[in-house]
Amino acid sequence: MSQLLRVQNFNVSSDGFGAGEHQSLERPFGHADPGTMFAWAGATASWPNRTDPGGSRGLDDYLVRDFHNNIGAEIMGRNKFSPHRGPWQDHEWKGWWGEEPPFHTPVFVMTHYERPSFTLSDTTFHFVGGDPAEVLEQARKAAGGKDVRLGGGAATVREFLDADLVDTLHVAVSPGVVLGSGSRLWESPEELLDRFHRDVVPSPSGVIHHLFWRR
Repeated sequence: MSQLLRVQNFNVSSDGFGAGEHQSLERPFGHADPGTMFAWAGATASWPNRTDPGGSRGLDDYLVRDFHNNIGAEIMGRNKFSPHRGPWQDHEWKGWWGEEPPFHTPVFVMTHYERPSFTLSDTTFHFVGGDPAEVLEQARKAAGGKDVRLGGGAATVREFLDADLVDTLHVAVSPGVVLGSGSRLWESPEELLDRFHRDVVPSPSGVIHHLFWRR
């Protein structure tokens, strides 16, 4: 079976934004509150940052656990990796995640300004140019036969959707969150139905899971 390009646990507001405006070092999601956006995931028993016992089981927990299943590499846009713009001024910046990034695979950061690769724990970050198909080919080679996860942000996911390279998507919509502006994934999930089948599954947590797979 061919290697899939998968979008997993990608969260958007009820009006389709994956992040707000004015990203900064202190606010990776701009004016969006990630604590509210990702509340459904943080409440699960399998949330990796959980420090206390307990947490919910069920669909939300299953989807959180599935995040690493058969993933051999990740692709992300530069703005998921860093708040900096333009040429790299500081090679000391190594992402938002500290010394133990949550990916545990090679990560390919798409950027017009390349910089040397580096490794933290079991995650190696590569900074690559090229179009989506070229970057996906590099990630597939590094994935060792496993699938590739497309991590975001929204503009990067749209770029791969527009290139018709995405095989499956899981998008969690937070109904109580309205951002009004920012980095938009869609005006409506109906936009993808010409190319994808879809199941819509409401969760007891309040989030609505949209599960897409290629027609």
